[in-house]
Amino acid sequence: MTRGALPALLQLSSATLPVGAYSYSQGLEWAVESATIRDEATAGEWIETVLEHGVGAWDATWVAALMRAAARDAHAELRTLNERFLAGRETRELRAETVQTGRSLLELLRGDGELAATTLCTLEALDADAGLAFPTAWAVAAVARGVAVEDALIGYLWSWLENAVLAAMKTVPLGQRAGQRLLARLGGRLEALAATAAARPLDDCSNLLPGFAIASTQHESQYTRLFRS
Repeated sequence: MTRGALPALLQLSSATLPVGAYSYSQGLEWAVESATIRDEATAGEWIETVLEHGVGAWDATWVAALMRAAARDAHAELRTLNERFLAGRETRELRAETVQTGRSLLELLRGDGELAATTLCTLEALDADAGLAFPTAWAVAAVARGVAVEDALIGYLWSWLENAVLAAMKTVPLGQRAGQRLLARLGGRLEALAATAAARPLDDCSNLLPGFAIASTQHESQYTRLFRS
């Protein structure tokens, strides 16, 4: 990675990116409510499972494919990949989350003026149609900022991991030191997960996590909650 691309990747991966990711827990809040997550150990087990078998095995592979399509200006392929990713969202909340964060990132990119006009039109058309998935907007932004695929995947996975740990800190609750221990331990997995995701064909990836999907579904009707998913 060039030194010039590093700040751009750090910005895209930051918890301060104004897309609203902080308002989602992706079912983790219900897992706390149901006592599946009770402490640092069980929070780490939950987050690690979703990281390895969900975000790392599914989302990251799609981000890699979307980046390659964006690098070729293959707008028809971008549309197809976006539609397929949306079809893989297991619940109403997860689909709403990716569409909302995708739209928010699009607004940020539109304001920055860094995308080619044709690319921006493609993203706007997706947003106006079935919805713009967050990985699609994120992948296009990473390509526009000159970030290599595997470096980008590490950043994408870090962004998800940090948000998951922050959600656990608020709901379990966990202290800051516990949160840092989880980030340090699980952050060490990201390079290998990114390399595997970058090399994995789309037809070989899977997001089969029944407990994760059930948690997301149950969260929709949870009586009191802090998060939107």
